Amino acid sequence: MEKFNTHSGIAAPLYQANINTDVIIPIKRLVGTARDGLGRYAFEPWRFHDDGSENPEFVLNQADYRNASILIAGANFGCGSSREGAVWALADFGFRCVIAPSFGGIFYGNCLQSGLLPVVLPEDQVRRLIAGSNFLNIDLEARLVISKGAAPLPFEIDDARRTKLMQGLDDIGMTLRRGAEITDFQDRDRQVRPWIWQ
Repeated sequence: MEKFNTHSGIAAPLYQANINTDVIIPIKRLVGTARDGLGRYAFEPWRFHDDGSENPEFVLNQADYRNASILIAGANFGCGSSREGAVWALADFGFRCVIAPSFGGIFYGNCLQSGLLPVVLPEDQVRRLIAGSNFLNIDLEARLVISKGAAPLPFEIDDARRTKLMQGLDDIGMTLRRGAEITDFQDRDRQVRPWIWQ
């Protein structure tokens, strides 16, 4: 998993509540598509017309936001099904951070497992970000969202999850860091309960 300490980039406003995971990545695209190819289908129902042509009205198709790496969304972003592919599609599209007043609970956890930073800010602050500069700095170490010409906005994140993101470790990576302890336990346990290891 890529480490996340600080990130600077263009922030695209997609300020709509209840954007669900089926809009983020249609279920049909999760069959036969590799994880690193899902980005091209992110927001497919909104990015493209039925004939496959781009929808010029959709924010991510507009010149100012084509290279956005931060998404500013409405409340309950990522609601709906628990598909992890929604996070993979956003990350493969190029997003490193999503800012919203709230997230679907499972989606929030999936973000943290895949290196995509979900930032929860009050609704008035989210609206202020949309109205301000479209270039933001995210400082995970300081827990701040920084926008030119505005006061930095602090956000909260669990210390353990913050550490995992900053070190680029998912749950498996965290477990593997304790490999020596696990091996020591297994060696001792083989002596105490040999029948378990047969």
